[in-house]
Amino acid sequence: MIDLSFLAGQRIAVMGLARSGLAAAIALSRGGAEVLAWDDAEAGRTAATAAGLPLTDLHHADLTGVTALVLSPGIPHTFPAPHPVAARVRAAGIPVIGDVELLRRARPEATYLGITGTNGKSTTTALTGHILAAAGRRLQVGGNLGTPVLTFEPLDAGDVYVLEMSSYQLELTPSLGFDAAALLNITPDHLDRHGGMDGYVAAKRLAFRPAPSPRPALPVAVIGVDDAHCSAMADALEAEGGRRVVRISAERAVAGGVSAPDGVLVDDSEGRAVAVLDLRGCPSLPGRHNWQNACAAYALARAAGVAPEAIASAIRSFAGLAHRQQAVATIDGVRFVNDSKATNADAAAKALGCYDAIHWILGGKPKEGGLEGLDAFMPRVRHAFLIGAATEEFASWLAARGVPHTRCGTMETAVPTAFRSALAGGEPGAVVLLSPACASFDQYPNFEVRGDHFAKLVQALTEAGR
Repeated sequence: MIDLSFLAGQRIAVMGLARSGLAAAIALSRGGAEVLAWDDAEAGRTAATAAGLPLTDLHHADLTGVTALVLSPGIPHTFPAPHPVAARVRAAGIPVIGDVELLRRARPEATYLGITGTNGKSTTTALTGHILAAAGRRLQVGGNLGTPVLTFEPLDAGDVYVLEMSSYQLELTPSLGFDAAALLNITPDHLDRHGGMDGYVAAKRLAFRPAPSPRPALPVAVIGVDDAHCSAMADALEAEGGRRVVRISAERAVAGGVSAPDGVLVDDSEGRAVAVLDLRGCPSLPGRHNWQNACAAYALARAAGVAPEAIASAIRSFAGLAHRQQAVATIDGVRFVNDSKATNADAAAKALGCYDAIHWILGGKPKEGGLEGLDAFMPRVRHAFLIGAATEEFASWLAARGVPHTRCGTMETAVPTAFRSALAGGEPGAVVLLSPACASFDQYPNFEVRGDHFAKLVQALTEAGR
């Protein structure tokens, strides 16, 4: 756990006691801070009590002497309306920060690599960590990926923290200043939390804020330029100066950058295009979106001093991540793919573009925009199987496009029904694809539980011999 004894004696509030918030409260308490911990949910308060932390209702507590509020990133502090505790703390002139801010203040000498974007963050973060580990670097990987940063081992100069950063986390980390950061893409998401698209873009740009103190080398901004928002940001950051901008693309060659328009990763960062690796031979990185992820991880690893040959070797050995186009099983020639992490239409598009003869399981708690932008992929869909709260909305959308669909309601019904459909179609390469284009919260606590349930149901088909 990260030593926060530099905050000993300070009075610090912690709001939200899920994984990252609980870890922050424990680390602060062990460091000698007076911790005022609270969660509106009983489960969070129970976890804190079990960890030996006293509870303080921050809705009514005396805030005298409180030097900061450590806010869990899922709790709104601006839009659509600030949480009452966040509003109360701000009105008292108390800074609102996140757990990554505490890490950065505690271990300023380490190297920090950051990954953000609407889609692809987790795969790129894990791949970057895999490359650095294969190169023998001492590192820790986490953040939005799942491991609370204050549970990390303390790292020193030359060691690397590889952090997946959501837009929420970026807003709560004013001292971050990455040595190298990657912005993969920007498509509409979480707009209610940022007051619209401009606010969301501005939050992502915070990945490139300068460090609070001089760093040993010029910071590197790795930016995917396959969408207009990111392309404009790359141009603006380059004009602003103070960092080296490395453009990446899976759509076209980019002068001075890293690209893979035909699946071959090409490094032109030194002014001569060098083919480094054929990504089409990497089964854990299917599709153009994963080619972009690989370009970003390559550029970050190069910024961290890893040689191209070592990066290529590590990419070849990358096993991929669960719930991101994860191959679950093949039964009677039908492949089952778990893409539960696809919680919006843009993420689902990445998977839909990778397969033909798709028997598509989708639905859940719909996001703004629904299935907008997926029309071009519908000829690949042989039948759609709807689950969750989005069923009627999505059924109307599919019907308007002539896509056969079945209202299944639950995963228990959808998986065997989709399998029978795939068998009846008799097409080589048929795929039962869970790519929900929705959040999971109507039926599952998170996308991991949803994906695990899909895999369990597929396993049951295997054990049944069908």
